[in-house]
Amino acid sequence: MAETQDSKIHDLFVIGGGINGTGIARDAQGRGLSVALAEMGDLAGATSSKSTKLFHGGLRYLEFFEIGLVKKALVEREVLLEAMPHISWPMRFVLPYSPDMRFEGDTPTSRLLGWTMPWLKGRRPSWLIRLGLFMYDNLGGRKYLPGTKTLDLTTAPEGGPIKDRFKKAYEYSDCWVEDSRLVTLNARDAEIRGARIMTRTKVTSAERREGLWHITVEDTESGTSETIRARGLVNAGGPWVENVVKNTVRMNSSEGVRLVRGSHIVTKKLYDHGKCYFFQGEDGRIIFAIPYETDFTLIGTTDKDHGHDPTVKPECTPEEAQYLCDFASNYFEQDITRDDVVWTYSGVRPLYDDGAKSATAATRDYVLSLDAGPATDGGLGSEPPLLNVFGGKITTYRKLAEQAMAKLRPFFRDMPENWTAGIPLPGGDFPVDGVKKLTDDLKKAYPFLGDYQAGRLIRAYGTEAKDICGDAKSAEDMGRDFGGTLTEAEVRWQMDHEYARTAEDVVWRRTKLGLRMSADEIAALDQWMAEARRPAQAAE
Repeated sequence: MAETQDSKIHDLFVIGGGINGTGIARDAQGRGLSVALAEMGDLAGATSSKSTKLFHGGLRYLEFFEIGLVKKALVEREVLLEAMPHISWPMRFVLPYSPDMRFEGDTPTSRLLGWTMPWLKGRRPSWLIRLGLFMYDNLGGRKYLPGTKTLDLTTAPEGGPIKDRFKKAYEYSDCWVEDSRLVTLNARDAEIRGARIMTRTKVTSAERREGLWHITVEDTESGTSETIRARGLVNAGGPWVENVVKNTVRMNSSEGVRLVRGSHIVTKKLYDHGKCYFFQGEDGRIIFAIPYETDFTLIGTTDKDHGHDPTVKPECTPEEAQYLCDFASNYFEQDITRDDVVWTYSGVRPLYDDGAKSATAATRDYVLSLDAGPATDGGLGSEPPLLNVFGGKITTYRKLAEQAMAKLRPFFRDMPENWTAGIPLPGGDFPVDGVKKLTDDLKKAYPFLGDYQAGRLIRAYGTEAKDICGDAKSAEDMGRDFGGTLTEAEVRWQMDHEYARTAEDVVWRRTKLGLRMSADEIAALDQWMAEARRPAQAAE
């Protein structure tokens, strides 16, 4: 008898369609486990689309002695770069130095210096920054990323946009990443390998019964429900992870998350070169100013406690926006005002609650907590496993997935070893330095594409850009033009292959074309997508 969805027992059910959930789903499915994943909204609809969009070791985490976390992230940068050269690329970071730079007072490094060298209390001397950068260059292997060098800002072009009082800077390497697309591509790859990916699907309850997890899910658009059985459950709910433990699974746990809000502003383009600035404030905080979407500059982030309710939508407050404007204005020759801000976004980082006094000091490392009920004689729990994922950062998502599978290995003894390192995500099957050639080839195959559109398509879809363009011989063959170089062919691809349902999914997550489109154009796109979905919904 053919197996139906009602009769099928999955090996693993994953709650949460952010980077951790989709990364675990891909890893598990690729090992031969059968996986189902439910996300109550859109993929990357919360934290995973609201990051500073960097694969980085976290230079400032060295001040908190998070050496292991930094090393793990530094080693991982280039592994990820090779797997997704379309959505991630190397970037140079310019760190201007000033004797006025200060620590946040409660960092371990600040306290140590205040004790051993009281005359440096609260200061970041240049030798300390250089030591940190030396560690940054050498803790992880570097194949593609050049090391640190010193810049004379009185002559270097990087000194042009910033104030004359900055005479020296250090330049080091990290990587950019399109965070929302990273999540979507992990989900796609999981589904290509056989996983069941359900968006707009809320888990309403999960209980252990008859040696299995029985998970009830509800389609938030149709209101229909079903129960799915699985041998193991992964709670990768991000900001909702604690809520899932207490209210969905209904378990008592002393572990929890600290919700920390990180806000960003996007301004008109502030400078012409392609490097990022790393600014240190006199209050001890740091921010980045990053070239963004060709014609803009991204500035962030803040660290503010967000309270305990994950349903409260994070928003960049006027005070946070002003803080970022003032912070940047302390460095740039041009004063940054609220009138320069064209967009803001804010996300909640679900950090593991380690009892730190401030949001900045809370650990960025992740904690994987396994519950399998009382142990039996063999040492394993007697119940189907529950793995709760607390914290994490985007750079270490693949390593987190590997460690999650290591935790679950005793329950799936025939599971193959780690496999994801070096395996490209969809569209990423080309060399790290191959973007220009791929773009040139696309323009040659489709001469009607402008330079910006061709480059954007390659940066979003890599080798799959040609699949989107298909047999088109002219711009008209790409279908309706929605504005900002977004065409019907691209939107249909996102709806058919990338789980897009609304205009917001398209213009603020899978692309950032909302920066280039008018409110009327976005509304027209939303209406078109709603009408395009109706035949499929009727067929269902």
